[in-house]
Amino acid sequence: MSKVNQFTPDDHQIVTSAVSLAEKSTDGEIVTIVTGESDSYGDVAWAISGLVALTALLVVSLFPEIYLQGIDWLAGGWSGITALPYWALFVFAALKFFGTRLILIWKPLLFVLTPPPIKRARVRRRAVSLFRVSTDHRTVGRTGILLYLSMREHRAEIVADEAITAKVEPAIWGEAMVALIDRVRAGQPGEGMAEAVRQMGLVLAQHFPKTDQNPNELPDRLIEL
Repeated sequence: MSKVNQFTPDDHQIVTSAVSLAEKSTDGEIVTIVTGESDSYGDVAWAISGLVALTALLVVSLFPEIYLQGIDWLAGGWSGITALPYWALFVFAALKFFGTRLILIWKPLLFVLTPPPIKRARVRRRAVSLFRVSTDHRTVGRTGILLYLSMREHRAEIVADEAITAKVEPAIWGEAMVALIDRVRAGQPGEGMAEAVRQMGLVLAQHFPKTDQNPNELPDRLIEL
C-alpha cells in the first residue's frame, strides 16, 4: 500500500487530540488509520488488458479487409495475403495485451478505469481487515471502532465492534463520513478526520457514556500505513 504524504505533523496532532477529547465522554475506543490506497488493483489491470486484447481480435474478425489492406499498403501492394494467419492474430493480441498492461502501470489511469464498485469493495475489505488486527475484541466491553481513510480512492469506512453495532445503525455514521470526505476533497484531511471523530464521539457518548471502570485500551494517535 502507498505511504500517505498529505498528513503533516499538525494533522497528526489534530486527529490525536480529537480522539483523546472524544474518549473523555465515552467508553468507546476510537482508532484512526489512514493509507494512500487500499489495493494495488493489479488484477483489474490484467483484466482490462485481456478485455482490450479480446476486443481487438473481435474487431479484426469483423473487419479483416481493413487490416489486409494495411498490410498490402505496407508491402507496396505485393503482399499477396488474402487472410490473416493465426500466428499474426496471436502476435497482434499479445501486443495489445502486454501493451495495455504496460500503460496501466501508470496508476492515475488505472484508478480512472477501475469501476467504482470495485474500489468501494476493496476499501471496505481493507478496512475490515485492519479492524480485525487493530481493534476487534481488544476492548473489555467490545466498544472499539475504527475510522479508516483511503486517500487515493477518496473513501472512508467506519467499522465497529459488536457492542456498538448492536446499538448503532450504520446509517448513523453518515454525517461523520460526509464531513470527512468533504474536507479531504478540500485539502484538509486532518481536519476532516478530526471532525469525523468528534461526531463519532457524540454518538458513542449517547450509547456508551464514560464510566470509571473503562481504561484507555487502544492508541489515540493517528496511524499511517
